[in-house]
Amino acid sequence: MSKKELRDSLNQDIEQYLEKGGEVHEFERGESGLVNGRYNEQAMSFEKRQERTPVPDVLRAIDERREARRKPQRKSETKRQSGPKKKVIYDDFGEPLRVVWED
Repeated sequence: MSKKELRDSLNQDIEQYLEKGGEVHEFERGESGLVNGRYNEQAMSFEKRQERTPVPDVLRAIDERREARRKPQRKSETKRQSGPKKKVIYDDFGEPLRVVWED
């Protein structure tokens, strides 16, 4: 349905409504927003200003958390006492001859 067809359909519906005895009430500007003669303060949220969060501090905190996740965590600062290590001795052809333990 095109815009013109929709507009014509709505105008036809309005004409039928008015022919059947329907009425259109007119209100003063702002009158429909009154509740018991007063403005509904809950509905008019645009008048109340919300305190804004300072963006640089928030962005800095987010960047710090992101960097902390990217850096690998060190398991522990203390070094373990390493014991003797196994070393394999090979011959000239790459075949293992024996295993020795080194400190």
